[in-house]
Amino acid sequence: MTPLIALLALPLAGALMAVAVPHRGARIAGVVVVASAGALIMLVAQWGIPHAAPGGWGAPLGIMLEADGLALAFMAMVLAVMAGVCATAAPMRELPTPFWPLALLAWAALNAIFVSRDLFNLYVGLELLTLAAVALVATGGDKALAAALRYLIFALTGSILYLAGVVLVYSAHGVLDVSLLAATLPAPTDRVAMGLMTAGLLIKTALFPFHVWLPPAHAAAPAPASAMLSALVPKASFVILLRLWFEAMPDAADDRLLTALAVLGALAVGHGGIMALRQTRLKQIIAYSTVAQIGYLFLVFPLAGGDGAAQPWAAGAWTGAVFQALSHGLAKAAMFLCAGLWIIAVGSDRLEDLRGLARGLPMTAMAFALAAITLMGLPPSGGFTAKYLMMTTAFASGQVVWALVLAGGGLLAAAYLYRPMGALFAREIPAFTPVPRYLQAVPLVLALLAVGMGVLSDGLYAFLQLGRPGTAEEGL
Repeated sequence: MTPLIALLALPLAGALMAVAVPHRGARIAGVVVVASAGALIMLVAQWGIPHAAPGGWGAPLGIMLEADGLALAFMAMVLAVMAGVCATAAPMRELPTPFWPLALLAWAALNAIFVSRDLFNLYVGLELLTLAAVALVATGGDKALAAALRYLIFALTGSILYLAGVVLVYSAHGVLDVSLLAATLPAPTDRVAMGLMTAGLLIKTALFPFHVWLPPAHAAAPAPASAMLSALVPKASFVILLRLWFEAMPDAADDRLLTALAVLGALAVGHGGIMALRQTRLKQIIAYSTVAQIGYLFLVFPLAGGDGAAQPWAAGAWTGAVFQALSHGLAKAAMFLCAGLWIIAVGSDRLEDLRGLARGLPMTAMAFALAAITLMGLPPSGGFTAKYLMMTTAFASGQVVWALVLAGGGLLAAAYLYRPMGALFAREIPAFTPVPRYLQAVPLVLALLAVGMGVLSDGLYAFLQLGRPGTAEEGL
């Protein structure tokens, strides 16, 4: 078994162990998987761009796995978030037993999606991730069942649309491997297929106006599950979108369609920010913030060009969107884990109940503040690097309107994140249940990683160029 295949099998084995030996065995499985996955990712990264063919059958008969810079960066981000989730969830006795196997199953699905090169295999990974994510929402109790059901309905609709597009692609080209598709001639049905697959993935990514399942689902789930759902699950479908548009079928790009995706992204930034301003519960604020932050990702499509000519600024747009996805994942996981610790401390996530809590839990307050800096796009965070790259691209390409969206979204983020920050640093000292310092350190580490992405951006930028598709450099 190669290390690349082991990265997929390890979380599955951990999930089986969590089922067979619940409670303490599940916690041990989480620790073992985190440590082993970290070692495997470091090993795989040293190989450049490793490939693997499970069963010994290559494409088109078999399935090819490939770990380029994009896949490894996202797997490393997932590892960091899952390490934080496991460390925070381990002492929480009130978490239901199914949480651990579901979390590990979701992890296995994420890794499978990031390294897969086959459109149908990506569908299988998406379905496994969807079922695990919906069940994680349902672990929030009776009040979470309605949110989980709504999530399931939207997710299944997205799956049907995506699968219909895959069927059209196969009927036209006879292959589903991303690299083989890129080498085929365009077919008349390609744009219809891309439209169907894109629509299905937009629903799963929770882009406006298909976002209505996300805030209730993320707010109703237990905090460790919310950290996973917000930080990781939408990124999987976005990575598939990048694979489709920049690698598999870039010839299907059309200026109007690319602009429409960015318009939906801009609407998401505005709607998510305004709705976050209206919330009185912290988890709802963070959930609507996710709606807004996801919108930035879709600005990459017009910024990367759509007229067929080489675009020297496209690499900045593509890399900026990846920076945004990675930094958002770390920062948002830190925020939800902070919210979970504050619920333990005061029994509520209402803003008025959190007043003055920074005095009692200063490490979590610092973590939340650093995560807020990342989401606002302030230096020296990874969010700043992402917005800098995308804004530079917007000005270089003459698409100033998207730069205004980036700037306006940052101001909105500052406004809605000021409210919880103002409550936390109020003068009064509330009564609270002490939280161990090692638990407070977990979200702080994640927030520091999000900031560190900006400080060490040169190395990460170079790493992301490993296996970068040509259209990410020359434009769609």
